[in-house]
Amino acid sequence: MQVPLYQAKADFFRMLGHPVRIRVLELLQHGPVPVRDLLADIDIEPSSLSQQLAVLRRSGIVVSIREGSTVSYALAGGDVAELLRAARRILTELLAGQNQLLTQLQQADTAAAPAGGAAAAPAGGAVGTPAGASVAAPAGGSVSSQASRTAPSPARTPAASPAGSLLTGRGSSRPSR
Repeated sequence: MQVPLYQAKADFFRMLGHPVRIRVLELLQHGPVPVRDLLADIDIEPSSLSQQLAVLRRSGIVVSIREGSTVSYALAGGDVAELLRAARRILTELLAGQNQLLTQLQQADTAAAPAGGAAAAPAGGAVGTPAGASVAAPAGGSVSSQASRTAPSPARTPAASPAGSLLTGRGSSRPSR
């Protein structure tokens, strides 16, 4: 039985849905790159990089090139680089829209502020953050407090974290399949 086209597309985008794979593809846009250089540019364990390269290789998006003892990777075609450029354009437009919305919200807050100055923040510290909630996310991008899971904190908004997926609402720390 043949897979429907929409299912094949979903599988394709799911395969792209890992930050390390996207970073590898970005680095390969300008030509073949040795694995040792990929390791230097992407702060990741060699076994993890190998696993992500294998996913990309099995999907046919990248090819490996062996020259003596050096293994390099390259994009299998220019369409992948064009897809990454299109994604960058889309994200730029989405983030510009987010910034415009943020500016409008800030202007509305300023206009609604009491005569003495800007609107006071609640006990939690930041506007829109419950009392006791953590505002800053650790390097991994997740916040462990229960309050931060119920209300978005500024560090987890798409405008503050372009690595998070604006299209799906998921962050970049999603486990790979």
